[in-house]
Amino acid sequence: MQTTINCQNRPSKWFLCSKKGFKVRSFGTGNQVKLPGPSLDKPNIYEFDTPYEDMYSDLMNKDKLLYTQNGLLHMLDRNRRIKPHPEQFQTCQDIFDVIFTAEERVYDQVVEELASRSPIDNTPVHVINIDIMDNHEEATIGAFLFCELAQLLSTCEDLDNEIDDILQEFETKSQRPILHTVQFY
Repeated sequence: MQTTINCQNRPSKWFLCSKKGFKVRSFGTGNQVKLPGPSLDKPNIYEFDTPYEDMYSDLMNKDKLLYTQNGLLHMLDRNRRIKPHPEQFQTCQDIFDVIFTAEERVYDQVVEELASRSPIDNTPVHVINIDIMDNHEEATIGAFLFCELAQLLSTCEDLDNEIDDILQEFETKSQRPILHTVQFY
């Protein structure tokens, strides 16, 4: 397997897979980057080209205690060491073998985006979703789940023919529903 990516604004969740030797890229799928704010109806909103360094400084200035306690500053600190700024999936034209998502809404957006593109050479991409709640504990569990699944998929001799059985076994073992579809580049 050449590349594993995720499609959410939290590259820190995928750091474990990177440490295990997988090439990992992280993307957002919305129009802007939305991070938790002081309340649910007041998120912090940034453009995709906003550097993580600037987001970190902005939140430090707004409420250092709040954003330290909710883990946002830690996440942004790690993210800024991984890459300069968030990337939007819809603007990426790279080809991937597998795309992991951690939220059904994001899975739907990725599938919709790929379906809207005109295929160039009909290279398949497997889009896989396992819902992971957006909190530190679940993100840690999710990192291990996705890394384990990536390792299983990377050992396939024929990914296209073996993936259904692997996903079915993994779904039973993890006790989490898995969504899977194949799209084409």
